[in-house]
Amino acid sequence: MPTRPTAPEVDASVAADALMVARMRLVLSFAALLAVAVDAGDHRQHVSGAVWLAFSGYILHSLLVYGCTRMGRPYFQGKAIHWSDVLWFTLIVSVTDGVQSLFFLFYFFAILTSSFRWGFEEGARVTIASVASFAACGLATGTGDDTPQLLMRATFLLALGHMIVHWGGSKLALQRRLALLGDVSQLSNPRFGAGRTIARTMEKTLAFFRASHCILLTRDTSTGDWILRTLRKNDACEHVSVETIGRIAESPLMALAPDLTVVSNRLPWPLSRLWPQSHAFEAGANGWRVEDEEGTQRCAAVAAMLEARGFISAPLPMRLGEGRVFVSSVDGLFNKSDALFLSHLMEQIFPVIETIEVLDRMASEAASAERLKIALDLHDTAVQPYIGLRMGLCALLKKATADNPLREDLDKLASVADGVIADLRRYAGAVKHGANSPCGLVLPHLHRQAARIKGLYGIEIAVAVDGQVLLDDRMTAEVLQMVGEGLNNICKHTHAHHGSIRLGCKNGRLHLRIENEACEEGFTKFRPRSITERATALGGRAQVRQCISGGTAVVVEIPI
Repeated sequence: MPTRPTAPEVDASVAADALMVARMRLVLSFAALLAVAVDAGDHRQHVSGAVWLAFSGYILHSLLVYGCTRMGRPYFQGKAIHWSDVLWFTLIVSVTDGVQSLFFLFYFFAILTSSFRWGFEEGARVTIASVASFAACGLATGTGDDTPQLLMRATFLLALGHMIVHWGGSKLALQRRLALLGDVSQLSNPRFGAGRTIARTMEKTLAFFRASHCILLTRDTSTGDWILRTLRKNDACEHVSVETIGRIAESPLMALAPDLTVVSNRLPWPLSRLWPQSHAFEAGANGWRVEDEEGTQRCAAVAAMLEARGFISAPLPMRLGEGRVFVSSVDGLFNKSDALFLSHLMEQIFPVIETIEVLDRMASEAASAERLKIALDLHDTAVQPYIGLRMGLCALLKKATADNPLREDLDKLASVADGVIADLRRYAGAVKHGANSPCGLVLPHLHRQAARIKGLYGIEIAVAVDGQVLLDDRMTAEVLQMVGEGLNNICKHTHAHHGSIRLGCKNGRLHLRIENEACEEGFTKFRPRSITERATALGGRAQVRQCISGGTAVVVEIPI
């Protein structure tokens, strides 16, 4: 199965395309100069100095662009280069034969490179600029007899350029859609739960369509309640608004037919003065059709509710319920292709989400019967022995006199036993109640682990959390296990007296850093097997790095 290219691979592909274009530009410039020289020799015609100067200048320009592109200069891989090509081609056409010049075909080189590298909009701008430049050269240098040829060549340039732009834009749009489908496929990790997968899908969908709002409306047939999820532009998936609604039949969102894909747009001004009604289409089993007057009014009510100029909507392919997704834009328009792709995207992800929900429900039901048994076993096999140890230490304290040198150590061991008993009881309670326990707040758990390490080993552990980190119970348990393993490694394998734990979320990834100060033994490269295996199971990775101060840091990154 092919994997989605990572960011370095995408950058390498862009650089390779830029180098290929620069190489072809160089070949084109030398071929043009050679063609002028051969034509002048065959017809024994004098070539003006302006022609030689223009072609020589374009060769130097091509050599400069090729050399800088090969050295990896980012400026020479941008949009300004094909605009400079348009200027050079205009100069070449003007100094040769104007309308009669065959070098007007060079404009297609700029149209091709701009369209297939930057998409429809950039290619359309270059096409219009090329036609306008060629027409200006024809009007400036031609005569009245050249008008038919000027119109023919300008029309040919515009028509063929439009086809190139359309196919180039389609190619880039297809690449973006494949990348989004790859992203959505990677989001479906059962460890993160269905809610997290839905939120990340809404975030990716909103960014892909460059829309203003993404609304997901679902109903569970077992409960009959409607759940409304809303995400705004530029918001992270953590800001998805989730609201449970009992009665929603009167809402315009439910007025659309449940099995149809809909696209609706209100034309921009001044076209909206001529056609004030929204243009709405729906796709069914017989293809696209224009909405009737009643359907147009329903779409207008939805657009007014969403405060949008256009929206697309598709049903959700849910086996255990029903629902619909809405993607709206305040200043943009959607087309039929966007609506169909939204429908295909939902068909791709929602069966997986329902499978995650079923697996999660089955796992929860299977584990509920075991939690009570495990909690009782913990109390009998772990808590009770520590209670006996605590009673024995108290008895020794009573026998020890006030001047006994071991009395302080015994008292310290008794307090440590009290802390362990409290932790075990708290852990047994969390196991018994399962997901109902407040495990989402990870910071208190980290402080308790740091306090335990200080009490047992005398090592100061600083805890820092960047921003608000809210994790579900499963991810919290995994993080605490990795932190505990990292702290145990510091206690067992180093002589450090200080360490730190830093936790944060950035760019959709959870970052965990466990660090200890430099010791006499120096930095040693190693692989924490347990932490690495846990991180890999969660789709992340773990690395060991040397700090600037000489200490050791275990860095864990997990996609969430």
